[in-house]
Amino acid sequence: MDFGLSEEQRLLEQTLRRYLASELPIARVREIAATAAGHDPKLWSGLAELGVAGVLVPEAHGGGGLRLLDAAVAMQSLAHAAAPTPFLGSSVMAAVALAGAGTPAQQREWLPRIASGDGVLGVAASELAARRDGAGVREQGGRLEGRALFAIESGAAAAFLVALDADRLALVPRGAPGLEVAPLATIDRTRRVAELVLSRAEPADWVRGPRAAVRALDAGRVALAADLFGACERALAMAVDYAKQRQQFGRPIGSFQAVKHLCAEMAAELEPARSLVWYAAFAFDERPGEASLLAAHAKAHLAEIATAIVRTATEVHGGIGFTDEHDLHLWFKRVGLDRQLLGAPDVLREEAAKLQGW
Repeated sequence: MDFGLSEEQRLLEQTLRRYLASELPIARVREIAATAAGHDPKLWSGLAELGVAGVLVPEAHGGGGLRLLDAAVAMQSLAHAAAPTPFLGSSVMAAVALAGAGTPAQQREWLPRIASGDGVLGVAASELAARRDGAGVREQGGRLEGRALFAIESGAAAAFLVALDADRLALVPRGAPGLEVAPLATIDRTRRVAELVLSRAEPADWVRGPRAAVRALDAGRVALAADLFGACERALAMAVDYAKQRQQFGRPIGSFQAVKHLCAEMAAELEPARSLVWYAAFAFDERPGEASLLAAHAKAHLAEIATAIVRTATEVHGGIGFTDEHDLHLWFKRVGLDRQLLGAPDVLREEAAKLQGW
């Protein structure tokens, strides 16, 4: 099977990378990341005009009506630029949940807003991802009680989709009585997460359907695998450029065999993972029976190799690479949070084993 990106997908990647290179220099990334919300409505509006925000929204609701592989291509490019956007939660996980299991009224209300960039939905699914029985949020008499950790896109979200189990997500508006959004400090400032504390909170609506929350979770894991890949691409490129420029003993450090080996090892680890991410995204739409297994494998593998790659890239940069002020740390820290979101490698591999009946 000759599997690769289509011309349209390559054009999406090229267009998005050119736009981000022009509109989102590193200085701007740092400015946005330093704000309380970690969100730039102007940047998000520009990306929406390119069709990025609505890539998974059906055409009938103003989106692109594309597949998860297209979203993975976009996510990889956003990570390459360390873009602080609500793409993961709103444009991937929430769009998948609403397009697949939302009522017509919910779809009419939210999907056009997601596609236009005017409305951002956060997603709380960490307890579902961790398979923590009895933890998280529960329903009591139509109201919600409990805590949901690491709610994604908490800075910009107008409302949250809170996963209660495999088939149900509660739609809770920001500011709803009984909901407290407590920001969580993480190492990555390009993405905001929070703890949702719910005390007899009444959801505005419910998104229900067979495996509705699991489908959103699988899509989020594939998107995070693509995010990890894009971050590693950038870290590797920075390491190679630095090795070509940095002089030691009157010659570039890239001419030393030890440094050559470090760069070659990073490339050798990264490149085979590309097809794993692409196939996991392809299977999400075309082979749904394999989707959960491949999403778990892709995210687990990319999290592990990405951790090693960004560490090695930091070592190639020497002493300056270990300073927080160096731009490389944007991707080092992004990988650190990505590794844990929606399931760390050990959790994902245990889940994969259970899915295979082991």
